[in-house]
Amino acid sequence: MNANYSKSVIEELKKRVAAKSTNPRWSEVFSNCFDNTLETTVKTTAEDTFVITGDIPAMWLRDSSAQIKPYLAVANEDEGIKRLIRGLVDRQIKCILIDPYANAFNETENGHCYHQDLTEMNDWIWERKYEVDSLCYPIELAYLLWKKTGETAHFTNDFKQAAETILNLFETEQQHENSPYRFERFGERPEDTLSNNGFGEPCAYTGMTWSGFRPSDDSCTYNYLIPANMFAVVILGYLVEILINIYGDESLAKQAEHLKQEIDNGIEKWGIVEHQGQKVYAYEVDGLGNYLLMDDANVPSLLAAPYLGYCSIDDEIYQNTRRLILSSQNPYYYEGTALKGIGSEHTPKEFVWPIALCIQGLTTNNQIEQAELLNMLVQTDAGTNHMHEGIHVNDANQYTREWFSWANMMFCELLLKYLNRFE
Repeated sequence: MNANYSKSVIEELKKRVAAKSTNPRWSEVFSNCFDNTLETTVKTTAEDTFVITGDIPAMWLRDSSAQIKPYLAVANEDEGIKRLIRGLVDRQIKCILIDPYANAFNETENGHCYHQDLTEMNDWIWERKYEVDSLCYPIELAYLLWKKTGETAHFTNDFKQAAETILNLFETEQQHENSPYRFERFGERPEDTLSNNGFGEPCAYTGMTWSGFRPSDDSCTYNYLIPANMFAVVILGYLVEILINIYGDESLAKQAEHLKQEIDNGIEKWGIVEHQGQKVYAYEVDGLGNYLLMDDANVPSLLAAPYLGYCSIDDEIYQNTRRLILSSQNPYYYEGTALKGIGSEHTPKEFVWPIALCIQGLTTNNQIEQAELLNMLVQTDAGTNHMHEGIHVNDANQYTREWFSWANMMFCELLLKYLNRFE
């Protein structure tokens, strides 16, 4: 990989982390993870930045944003890092304009793909699973780059066109019966395809926007995915601010604000349910009375709601939901002798995801809990000094994905927050 940045800025941050870390293993893992993403997953060109997810040679809009977000901590200290982040936003915008329904893209128009699926593919697309969060993450990264550094060069005509594309797609998917999107995959896991000839299960209008798949890349059971709609509410607020302050487009800003209110009202009406005498957020609903009480390790998740900016950590409904999903009442919560936390349908049973443990730490103000989670993470890395996708609750040497950059960078983000570096 050929990312151009000042290694001295990175080294200085690593020294500060080491000096502040009460457990030397924290800074050791941080150093390896913080270097690894830049050295092995990032490719910069004169035009933009391409970021592979790790052991798969494609770029996910979601993963790439999460992989690069922690480098905002030093973006004001190094022009190369700032240019790298700006270049990623530029590439993501290009991808959205190629196909806003796709979740993962090739570096070049080479026709490579994960699977021969029945959907409208083109040679840029690695996979075309439509996930609401795929369109949220690039907007978040663009907004945070602006707020952190004052950078505005990424707010181009293409960015505005992509924003309009996102708004129109979210509106279309408020009534999925009007959608052109279909997706079928044959011969694989049932979670990798949509039912009803690729259309998905029936749902009613709620004001929320439909998602075919979860951020795990597994299909939704009920297609109004509450965490993804929470994220949509947040980034629509970001778009209102961008459209007014950068582009001066009051009309498009009003469209974004109206959509934000409709989705948020839908969450309030349909996404909050009674459970054992308390109000909690459901994970998915269909507007027909069906809902799921669970949470998945992948982000956006219910656990991540404050991290995404949807609500405060001390919000009562969030706290009720947090207690539910960090317990055996969540079918993907596991406890064992090595660790405990949330896993995913995407990996075997009794495998906890470091990403979920990091989000647990990023959504609490309890520094003791954060330190315990950091210790748990470095004690279960199987001696690799890197994070993995999922880890068996009783045996840290059993894990999925040796090289998973998203998990590596979530650890870095948690440690930076714990050390009060990440503002």
